[in-house]
Amino acid sequence: MLPDLTQYLWIAWLVLAVAFVIIELLTLEFTFLMLAAGSVIGGLGTNLLGGPWWLQVLLAAAVSALLLFTIRPLLLKALHRSSQPHPTNVDALYGMAARVTTPFVDGRGFVRLDNGELWTAELASASPALSAGDRAVVTAIRGATVEVAPLPSSPAASSSAASDSPERSSD
Repeated sequence: MLPDLTQYLWIAWLVLAVAFVIIELLTLEFTFLMLAAGSVIGGLGTNLLGGPWWLQVLLAAAVSALLLFTIRPLLLKALHRSSQPHPTNVDALYGMAARVTTPFVDGRGFVRLDNGELWTAELASASPALSAGDRAVVTAIRGATVEVAPLPSSPAASSSAASDSPERSSD
């Protein structure tokens, strides 16, 4: 007489759940984690309560689907909420403002970036000459040299500078 293999079905549910967790650790998408939870809650839980095999499969599938469509999107949203891409290292220098520290000679000079770093600089092609104290913006990085162009003055900055001038009439 053959033993009833359905009494050992709990081992299959446990192995399936562990396999799903291992796959989840490799993918990190919360898909297999939801399948593992469905296997444990629906399959293993029903098995331990003495439910038939078809009910175990049905509940495992239902719980997995419920978790996939309800909990997984919330987890992904929470995970990606704090992961705004921030440029780092050299990528953070593009577009950074700088102040010219020495006059440019033959298109080369030195600038102090707004982050405090002193860099060797070259003028961008077709840029007017910059003198010491002028503001510039980083347009490219070439090794240990930044390419800069004059910082375009915004209309708001020039109007606020004009309104703060000493010739302003007093009320």
